[in-house]
Amino acid sequence: MSNLLELQGVTKNYGAVRALKGIDLTLRAGEVLALIGDNGAGKSTLIKVISGAIVPDGGRMLFEGREVHVRRPEDARALGIETVYQDLALFDNSDIAENLFAGREPVRHILGVPFLRRAEMHAESARILSTLKIHIRSTKALVKELSGGQRQTVAIGRAVAFSQRIVILDEPTAALGVPEQEKVLELVQQLRGGGYSVVLISHNLEHIFRVSDRMHVLRQGETAGVLSRSATTPEEVVQLITGAKRLVH
Repeated sequence: MSNLLELQGVTKNYGAVRALKGIDLTLRAGEVLALIGDNGAGKSTLIKVISGAIVPDGGRMLFEGREVHVRRPEDARALGIETVYQDLALFDNSDIAENLFAGREPVRHILGVPFLRRAEMHAESARILSTLKIHIRSTKALVKELSGGQRQTVAIGRAVAFSQRIVILDEPTAALGVPEQEKVLELVQQLRGGGYSVVLISHNLEHIFRVSDRMHVLRQGETAGVLSRSATTPEEVVQLITGAKRLVH
């Protein structure tokens, strides 16, 4: 696989706290890359750099071998990068279609007055959900009426609707029951099968070993190791997370 996204020497400081200490990261086309580490390891800061939510203090980002400057979420979206954060950022009192198109609603103008093209929104929403094998009875259902797993799949569906290349998922199975976790993991595999590159943050090693191709382990703002799923074990990953072992010097 060719490298789709590369970070080189990325740093980020919050006052005296060095959140990222020269991170090198590669994301290949069509792979699931798991980002692993304890709380405070730098995972959230790193995905916020990729998604344009924060600006790094140093380092470079390359997209398809070309240096890019991602300073805002809009810059990331222009590259086809979408992020689903742990809080999902859904609108409970809006329906599924309105959530999928939030901020990007199609409109038509009549006598200069904009009107939402609701029929188009619902038809396209149904198509998106069907493509992802997400089964929800109606795109007119309010998000507040959905289960936790359904809410997660709607958030992922929204990302996929507008992403051409990369989807970043921050703890997508957290706080879900086992059946709903299974559906989300199936969705991650579908994304890879559809040609997307996925960055997956998770504390669940069982899930990581099921769906990821490679694992990038962070510890205290540094890379502890980068591993292929087929060439490592959960025990080795735990050693890297805790500092008992280090593969990058």
